[in-house]
This record gives sequence, C-alpha cells and structure tokens, in this order.
Amino acid sequence: MERTWKPTAAGVLSITGGAINVIWGIGFTLIGGLAGGFFGIGWLGALGTPAIILGIIAIVGGIFALRRRTWGLALVGSICALIGPAGLLGIFAIIFVSMGKGEFE
Repeated sequence: MERTWKPTAAGVLSITGGAINVIWGIGFTLIGGLAGGFFGIGWLGALGTPAIILGIIAIVGGIFALRRRTWGLALVGSICALIGPAGLLGIFAIIFVSMGKGEFE
C-alpha cells in the first residue's frame, strides 16, 4: 500500500499534544505544591499527575503512528492527546490515524 501523510501528521499532532499535556501537568503539580501551603490549594497538584500520564501515553502513541505500527496504540495515543489543553490537536490526530488505518502493520 502507498504511504500517505496521514499517519505522519497524526504522529506529530499526538506528540505535540502529549508534550503540551506533560508541560501543563508539571505546571499544575508545581503550582499546587508550591502555592498549596500558602493558599490552601494543595489539591491542585493532584490534577497534574493524570495530565502527565496521559501526555506520556500520547507521545508513545505518536511514535507508533510515525512508525506505522500497532494502529490501536496509535489511536489510544491520539485519544490521550485529546484530553487536556491541546484537545484540538487530539481531534485531528484521531481523524488522521483513523483515515490511515490501512497503512499500519
């Protein structure tokens, strides 16, 4: 089958969305940890951990999409990129992974 740009675009979008989620999660964790003692918002740090985990999964899924391996993992990575501040990137990543399903091993 001919290789198209769709899985490549999905991988780049998923990796970018995952990186934004990781940075966002680290920021929330730091803000919650540092400001929690002063302002009583320590619970804010707990929001950072899921964002970091989802960001890492999105990055791994993006790598699978770039390599065109294991379509299911590429799709899961795209879905994880959907959750968080970079949701629009995740939407396009899901669309492109789905459109390029036939190119995966």
